[in-house]
Amino acid sequence: MPILNAVLSWFMKKRMHQIDLFLKYPVEVQLEWMKKLMQRAAFTEWGQKYEFSSVETPDTYKNRVPLQDYNQIQPYIDRIRKGEQNILWPAKIVWFARSSGTTGSKSKYIPVSNEALEECHFKGGKDLLSIYCNNNPDTRIFDGKTLGLGGTHDYSSEKPGPYHGDVSAVIMQNLPFWFELIRTPDLTTALMEDWEQKLLRIAEITSQENVTIISGVPSWMLLLLNKVMEINGTDLIEKIWPNLEMFAHGGVNFTPYKDKFRSICPGSMNYIETYNASEGFFGIQDSNQADDMLLMLDYGIFYEFIPLDTANDEYPDTIWLDQVETDVPYAMVITTNSGLWRYRIGDVVTFTSLNPFRIRILGRTRSFINAFGEELMVENAEKAMKAACLATNASVMEFTAAPVYLNGNESGAHQWIIEFSKEPADLGKFTLELDRSLQNLNSDYEAKRYKDLILGLPQIIKAPQGTFYRWMKQKGKLGGQHKVPRLHNNRLYVDEIIHMLG
Repeated sequence: MPILNAVLSWFMKKRMHQIDLFLKYPVEVQLEWMKKLMQRAAFTEWGQKYEFSSVETPDTYKNRVPLQDYNQIQPYIDRIRKGEQNILWPAKIVWFARSSGTTGSKSKYIPVSNEALEECHFKGGKDLLSIYCNNNPDTRIFDGKTLGLGGTHDYSSEKPGPYHGDVSAVIMQNLPFWFELIRTPDLTTALMEDWEQKLLRIAEITSQENVTIISGVPSWMLLLLNKVMEINGTDLIEKIWPNLEMFAHGGVNFTPYKDKFRSICPGSMNYIETYNASEGFFGIQDSNQADDMLLMLDYGIFYEFIPLDTANDEYPDTIWLDQVETDVPYAMVITTNSGLWRYRIGDVVTFTSLNPFRIRILGRTRSFINAFGEELMVENAEKAMKAACLATNASVMEFTAAPVYLNGNESGAHQWIIEFSKEPADLGKFTLELDRSLQNLNSDYEAKRYKDLILGLPQIIKAPQGTFYRWMKQKGKLGGQHKVPRLHNNRLYVDEIIHMLG
């Protein structure tokens, strides 16, 4: 499709002029968006409660509207899901991005307005391509097809909503019709619920296509690529897709997967990280020479930041873009065109540059494991541990857990080091109960455990009593203010303890 490639490349490059605008005037663009959001939602229930119509400055906004987390806004979201409108956002909302749960629920349901789809998620996808075309003027990505590996949803055209699904599935379902010309596989296949059959079917269909772009979470994409190579009898992806040149990835830390991707894609593949969450599209890696991302400032999102050392205060103060510093960890707070007002997303970022504003994701504000997109929170772990103890008449003094990364065709896992005060009679039953409870508590973990494709059963190491005390003593962290890290997204602590155990 040489003509289509030329037309789309030209269109994408035009967007660079608009990107240059917020690069040149970032603070002004953010202030303008704050005012737009206030005006747009002035006559909603929230807009009238907090008198949005008279908000002119960020200071007025933060002094008038309290910080929110999901538990605080869930009652309003539940009302919207039941059909009420004009509560958080003036336009009708029928789509909700399902995300990992909080203390009180298995899943969060993040409202996704049409404005958020058009001005944020779709715009982010177009900007990803615009930036890529600008950096690679000789690209031929539009000569072939885009393979996006997304999730599932419960959409039915026969009902009026609400509709729920992974944010990737929500986006896929609502993409403009012309995108079908450049995508593979077809939408029905892309949104199949049975992941095992879905991966096989996608591999069969796309093996016959000229794929130039792949997009998705690295862990799932690696499974798909292995399936594609398996059915084609090769160990190199370039033998199947010789024109493949870009992998847009996000959702989990890419570092553990780099070497594996490079071993099966040894050619000139370009790896581009994106920061696209259920709540919005926030960042795009705009250079192959760095691992940070450009903070996208004209997507209908207004940003505030809490210095991490004050994030757990009862009433933490926020700063906005003109006050941030480099190399300082911040908890991110967003206001969006889906009706999230001063919402604490739970992510921690640091700025690597202030001109332009570039960020790097550090992790979550709370203890977590998200090596495979499972977003396992410490609340989930502690509840599941309690349930497993009750089921097996055991008791636990201390524990910590970390990921075991994918190795060849073997699935990953979570490795748990547990110091029992009373051991279970049957450690196998304890493991199964822990796993079952985690799946019940966390829908993302449940999805990744599907038929052991990404995550296998938890791996448990029994530690002798006193292990964690000795480890904390070695680190000089004895005392009430120091706590054993329950979950960690890398293996630093777990490997230290295993080494100590010999």
